[in-house]
Amino acid sequence: MENNQEIISDLKGLVSIINDGKEGYQSAAESTDNVELKAVFLKYVAERALYENELKSHLAKHGGHSENEEGGILGAIHRTWIDIKEALTDQSETAVLGAVVTGEKAALEKYDMAIKDNELHSDHLDLLTTQRNGIAEALKEIEVLEQKYKDR
Repeated sequence: MENNQEIISDLKGLVSIINDGKEGYQSAAESTDNVELKAVFLKYVAERALYENELKSHLAKHGGHSENEEGGILGAIHRTWIDIKEALTDQSETAVLGAVVTGEKAALEKYDMAIKDNELHSDHLDLLTTQRNGIAEALKEIEVLEQKYKDR
C-alpha cells in the first residue's frame, strides 16, 4: 500500500510538470509572432496534452486521480516553467527559448527520478521512458532553435 501511494505521488508530480510544460508552451506560442516558433510550441502543447492523458490513465490504474490541468504553483521546486512567463516580458525569441530549455531540463530531471526507481514503476516504465525520450527530443529541437536565434 505504501508503494502504491508513492507511485500515485510520483505520477501526480509528473502530471504537474507536464502541465507546467503544456502551459509554458501555450504561453510561448501566444507571445510570439514568429510562425516557425509558434508551430513548434503548439506541436509541444499537443504532445504534452497527450502525455497528461497517458499519465492520468496510469494514475487511475493505481487508484489515484489528478485534477491538475494547468501545472503547479509558483513555489514548487521542480516547476521552473514559470520562468517562461518572466521571459515573455522580454518577448525575444532567445529569452523565450531559453526559458523553454530550463523547463524541459526540469521535466527531464523529474522523469529521471521516477525512472531510476524502475522496480516501483515497472508497470508503466515503458510509458515513462517514451515520454522522457520525447521531452529529450523536444529539448534538442528547442536548443537548436535557441542557437539559431542567438546567431542572428
